[in-house]
Amino acid sequence: MIAFKYTIFAVISTLFNLLFQYLSFLVYEGFASLYVAMLIGTLAGLVVKYILDKKFIFYHKVENKKDDAKKFALYSLMGIFTTIIFWGTEIAFDALSSNENAKYLGAIIGLSIGYIIKYFLDKKFVFIDKER
Repeated sequence: MIAFKYTIFAVISTLFNLLFQYLSFLVYEGFASLYVAMLIGTLAGLVVKYILDKKFIFYHKVENKKDDAKKFALYSLMGIFTTIIFWGTEIAFDALSSNENAKYLGAIIGLSIGYIIKYFLDKKFVFIDKER
C-alpha cells in the first residue's frame, strides 16, 4: 500500500512541478528560462511532496515549528542528489531534441528515478523510526 500511495504522491508532485514550470514559461522566456522554470517547479513540487510524505507515508508528527523546519531542511538536503538527476535528465532531453515538449518528458523520467531514490534516503535519514 505504501508503494501505491508513494507513487500517487509522486505523480501529484510531478504535476505540480510541471504546472509551475509551464506557468514560469508563460511569464518569462528570456535568458536561462529553462533553469528558472526548473527551480520554480522544483520548489513547488518539494513543498507538496514534503507535506504528503510527512503525513501519509512516514506518519511523522512534528513536535513544533522548529522540528518541522529541521525536518524540511533535512528533507530538502536529501533531495539535492535526486534533483541533480531530475535536472540533468530534463536538460539533456531539452538539448537533444528539437521538440519543445521533450524537456517535460525528461522531467518526468528524471523525477521518477529521483523519487525512487529519495524514498530510501528519506526513510533512512529524515523520517527515522525512533523505535529502532
